[in-house]
Amino acid sequence: MNPFAKVLLCTTSLLAAIVVLPSAIFASVDPTTVYARAFALLAAEPYVEQGFHVREDYWAGDLASGEKKAVRQQLFKGNEYWFWLATEVDRAKVSVHIYNSQGELAEQPDSWAKGHFAAAHIIPKTTGSYFIIVRVEESPAARTNWALAYGFR
Repeated sequence: MNPFAKVLLCTTSLLAAIVVLPSAIFASVDPTTVYARAFALLAAEPYVEQGFHVREDYWAGDLASGEKKAVRQQLFKGNEYWFWLATEVDRAKVSVHIYNSQGELAEQPDSWAKGHFAAAHIIPKTTGSYFIIVRVEESPAARTNWALAYGFR
């Protein structure tokens, strides 16, 4: 390759990096998702004190009132799990439930929902895929942001 072509190729590559990288580096984070996750972690606090380890990964999205979403998660026999769902919309009501791969409700009876917080507890009888169903029962917002965190021990 001649020297002019090398300079042109390098300059073009550098220009492309300058145009593309800032959007990747300075990508905006939706603050409502951050708030929803913060509320989900707030719901987890008492369980952390009981020895549950909160995973860094989480799920988030937005749903209309009455809408639900399924999240698939591999759970292991011998562990105990809590899933915490929350939204930043104070007057919203959310729920979370856990089903096994046969579509049967698999959560423990101490699962709960209180306004814009909800939690589901499971001690899996078998290792396998489980479906965590998050639902916005009602909300004053057209679309309600939510976040689902989980922990195990």
